[in-house]
Amino acid sequence: MSTGRPRIHLASRNAKKIAEMQRILREHAPDLEVVGLDDVAAYDEPVEDQPTFAGNALLKARAGHAATGLPTLADDSGLCVDALNGMPGVLSARWAGPAKDDAANNALLLAQLADVPEVRRGAHFACAVAYVDGPGEHGQLVVEGRMNGTVIDELRGEGGFGYDVLFVADEHSEPERTSAELDPAEKDRVSHRGRALREIAPLVAARLDGSV
Repeated sequence: MSTGRPRIHLASRNAKKIAEMQRILREHAPDLEVVGLDDVAAYDEPVEDQPTFAGNALLKARAGHAATGLPTLADDSGLCVDALNGMPGVLSARWAGPAKDDAANNALLLAQLADVPEVRRGAHFACAVAYVDGPGEHGQLVVEGRMNGTVIDELRGEGGFGYDVLFVADEHSEPERTSAELDPAEKDRVSHRGRALREIAPLVAARLDGSV
């Protein structure tokens, strides 16, 4: 039965990512009913074969909207390491193979940076968030966010996901803490995804209530 509340589909199964998105989106649309991939009928998810984060985010958002009929939000994000010429980049989730194994990805990254001194371990997280509620360019929005920082040489923290346990952001109130050691509110404030979501959330809320 419909609740009568506006609904939006988040094309993700990552529970931590969904929770992060929900926190920020609901600041602008408190009545929003959010459904993830496990809450809708199964559909064929697209292969993320685009060379940019924005391209992959749009692929996922378009597929989700076509399959569910719901306004759909999707993101693609990754870690870009200076010493690796911007890699793993769009391959971040599959850096150690197709299994999307965070532990294996982190172990491989540490091995690749083993001989790289701290002063050359600069990196940034990038995120593109795409929203689709109709056909063509008029039915889509894309924004991007970035978080600069450094890759450290040990795993630290229990929160977050992906490479958070290895990344110390330049801008946060608790120096030397990894993204995995930050509380959710602080991470939302400085993270690449938080920045992108804060930019797109009011635009999505306006689209959902018909004011634009």
